[in-house]
Amino acid sequence: MKTAILSALLLVTGAAQAQSHLDDIRASKTLKVCTTGDYKPYSYLRSDGQYEGLDISMAQSLAASLGAKVQWVPTTWKTLSEDFVAKQCDIALGGVSVTLKRQQIAWFAQPLGVDGKIPLVRCDDKAKYQTVEQINKASVRVIEPAGGTNEAFVHSHLPQATLQLADNVGIFQQLVDNKADVMITDASEALFQQQHYPTLCAINPDKPMQYGEKAYMIPRDDMSWKLYVDQWLHLSTATGEYAQITQKWLGEK
Repeated sequence: MKTAILSALLLVTGAAQAQSHLDDIRASKTLKVCTTGDYKPYSYLRSDGQYEGLDISMAQSLAASLGAKVQWVPTTWKTLSEDFVAKQCDIALGGVSVTLKRQQIAWFAQPLGVDGKIPLVRCDDKAKYQTVEQINKASVRVIEPAGGTNEAFVHSHLPQATLQLADNVGIFQQLVDNKADVMITDASEALFQQQHYPTLCAINPDKPMQYGEKAYMIPRDDMSWKLYVDQWLHLSTATGEYAQITQKWLGEK
């Protein structure tokens, strides 16, 4: 028994002494951030080549805490997990949802809050698309970005609906123009986009069809880096920094 405990302690000590992303970032003064740049209000790549959004501001805060600069690593929802590993990102953010599939290749920092899936529809059609049963019909045109948790929700919960795939930036105008009927997305995105497209309405944002959480992806098996990111998030919340950034991008206190 004592031998087993000693072996476990040696393994933990060895893991703690292994080179961490924390050490690499401090040495290189560079924080490699994977982000899609197509998910307002979290991450958006502007036409001038600059990123902006809630999680972009948070990434800049994390980099500043380490005396580092951000190196943005473009990715897509379809290739996020593969790019995260292959391109050796220190963190992935931009409205990333926690899933068990992603957990298989990465860890997550402490969750940033609950944010489940709801429908976003034209306000004139609010009564028609309140439930899964109402949407899960071949006559209903559901539009989603390819490869993310929104598309996964449609495949698992709305297999009878007619699915269209489009880039996440142009989807909302297609809803407005009646080229699609429903977008299933996170409540935070639906609430944000209805402010910018007054003819669109978020359906039951306080009663999501599927439970979900937002969190930052970090490399698996790097406890030193996870502890640092979690502590930075804790202090950002305790000092009010996260609330100020959230207020700027979501209009929420």
